[in-house]
Amino acid sequence: MNVLNILLFASPNGQQGSGSTYSSFIFLGLIILIFYFFMIRPQQKKNKEAQKFRAGLQKGDKIVTIGGLHGKIAEVQENTVIIETEGANRIKVEKSAIAQNVAEVEQQAK
Repeated sequence: MNVLNILLFASPNGQQGSGSTYSSFIFLGLIILIFYFFMIRPQQKKNKEAQKFRAGLQKGDKIVTIGGLHGKIAEVQENTVIIETEGANRIKVEKSAIAQNVAEVEQQAK
């Protein structure tokens, strides 16, 4: 049996009935639903949580950046944050580069 016939839901003699076209559309719809629920929807949910986290940043929060820098927020601006690192150094960082809040991670660990 030809593999292409199996994939296309074609009958072995080459004639397609109305039932096979409907089953092809149903199969395509199921694939789209699976992609939506297992790939697209979780990613959208994760992005919303990240935006909510970054919008809730406040002065004094202890954070870790994506690059691994640890510090405390000294000033919050529209798209950037100024963090104080050890030794009273100040670094200006984009909000999108902040990975996690250290206090929240410590609370979750308890």
